[in-house]
Amino acid sequence: MKAIEKTPMEDWITNRINPYSGKLSRENLEQYQLEALQRTIGHVKKNSAFYRTLLKDIDPGDIENLDAISKLPFTNAEDIRHQGSRMICVKQSAIHRIVTLDTSGTTGIPKRIYFSKEDQELTIDFFHYGMSTFTAPGDKVLVLLPGKTPGSIGDLLKIGLARMGVEALIYGIVDDTDAVMEIILNQKINGIVGIPQQIFALAQSRGSEFVKAAATLKFVLLSTDYVSPSISEAIEKSWGCQVYEHYGMTEMGLGGGVFCKALKGYHLREADLFFEIVNPETGTPIPDGEFGEVVFSTLTRTGMPLVRYRTGDISRFLTSPCACGTLLKTMDRVYHRLTAAVTLGNGQSLAMPFLEDLLFSVEGILDFEAEITGAKADGQNHHTQECLTISITTKGELKKIRQMIQQKIMKSFLKDSVLSDRLKITITQQNVKEPDIKAIRKRNLIDSRKKPVSDKV
Repeated sequence: MKAIEKTPMEDWITNRINPYSGKLSRENLEQYQLEALQRTIGHVKKNSAFYRTLLKDIDPGDIENLDAISKLPFTNAEDIRHQGSRMICVKQSAIHRIVTLDTSGTTGIPKRIYFSKEDQELTIDFFHYGMSTFTAPGDKVLVLLPGKTPGSIGDLLKIGLARMGVEALIYGIVDDTDAVMEIILNQKINGIVGIPQQIFALAQSRGSEFVKAAATLKFVLLSTDYVSPSISEAIEKSWGCQVYEHYGMTEMGLGGGVFCKALKGYHLREADLFFEIVNPETGTPIPDGEFGEVVFSTLTRTGMPLVRYRTGDISRFLTSPCACGTLLKTMDRVYHRLTAAVTLGNGQSLAMPFLEDLLFSVEGILDFEAEITGAKADGQNHHTQECLTISITTKGELKKIRQMIQQKIMKSFLKDSVLSDRLKITITQQNVKEPDIKAIRKRNLIDSRKKPVSDKV
């Protein structure tokens, strides 16, 4: 059996932390993180009006070990929306890029994330070494992410790839399936980076068999959203290439971690970010191996450092060593976001990723929406029925697809008699020949339930 190559992230982090010794241990990595965290606390208290107030009772020396980070308060998206400009730690003239993240609705205050030139250089460096996991000098990579604006994710990725002799062709968000497929074939593309749903739709579109037959496509990297294992398997089957995943968000500086060739989880950007997993309800630390909310602190950010930022993502640290042999931590796939799950009347949780994995494992399904209606539990154990409506967009034989979905649903969660009694499943469908790729989006499990009216006077 061929040995799995060690993630290049380890050598990159080794050179960042101790470029002269050439050695890295878990112990000296964590000592570096502790010292970097202490420097960050000093930096933000000195230069940020927001952190001066938030951390007024905290001294950098109070964080005597990494476990002591629990002494620090959390930050979250609301802090960025309402206090973002007060979180900046450099002069406005030193801000090189501002990314605005719009909220849903028309009245929501957007999040604005501020980066210095040095912050963006760290991201480029991460892209350079992270991408070397699966690409090599001379390759051509098609980037299906925004990249026309200087400092955008596609632009930084292109710079990072150029440093290793890889040509990046930036297309942007997919708006024309045929045009993208033509580029893949005519340019003999070796790798693709893009949004899971868009690449899934491409892999299900006309001409996919020619991509597989050409055998020039070596890898696909899925980024920016939760990745269903069923989607990865469908892309790999359609195109005959390896599918990797990247974990990151704008607040992290766009990059957080990436799969190695073992494909079991993300190796994290540990020289720049310190990750925790906490109980999403209590905020207390959770042991490795258990699922909780991902929290991170920036260690090297100058423009807008973030301390104990709650991501809303659910994952865990894996306890078994990675097959690639690295000493870096491995974080499991992100299971779901806290906002992508609902609690049913019987107390059980239903998450969108569960539905995605179930539905996308059915051949012919291109997209779907899901909505819960009915009555919420009233705390008195009153019997209430809820309805899960799944609207699917399909190609192929509708009757057969419908039967397969019903079988999978029965096998997966209607075997629970209590749940079966309380949850009614309705499937509606629309038959199409090709996916409307411009309509592909992040989907949420819509909760349209109403709380029962109390019978008390």
